[in-house]
Amino acid sequence: PFLRLLEAQLQDQRREHEEEVEALKSQVDAMKEELEKQQQAFLQTLQLSPEAQVEFGLQQEITRLTNENLDLKELLEKLEKNEKKLKKQLKIYMKKVQDFEASQVTVPAERRQHERNMQVAVQRKEKDFQGMLEYYKEDEPLLIRNLIT
Repeated sequence: PFLRLLEAQLQDQRREHEEEVEALKSQVDAMKEELEKQQQAFLQTLQLSPEAQVEFGLQQEITRLTNENLDLKELLEKLEKNEKKLKKQLKIYMKKVQDFEASQVTVPAERRQHERNMQVAVQRKEKDFQGMLEYYKEDEPLLIRNLIT
């Protein structure tokens, strides 16, 4: 059973590795194509007159900046959409807080004090304590009283 488990894990790792290698190969192929395109453009640029080279370079830069602007505009739209969503959520939560505060006004003070004590107790339970508490037997009633208050 243990060997089968190890063999299965090894096969999973091998499959993941092969998928990763394939993805990297496709990335390398895409980069090679891009490099070939850039080399062709560079060779064509060298054959042009100096004025035409400058114009070609400017066109390339304009194209690059246009693409970058489109990407930034898309990102801005996403961020604005997210901002609207977060503002809606904030309004909902603010309304819930106001409703909760309004309900607290009608709750008797004694009950609110009890709820605060419960919250404090919950907060203390969430802490990660290490070690144990040591006390003398005769101090037990005092310790219990202090724990309750």
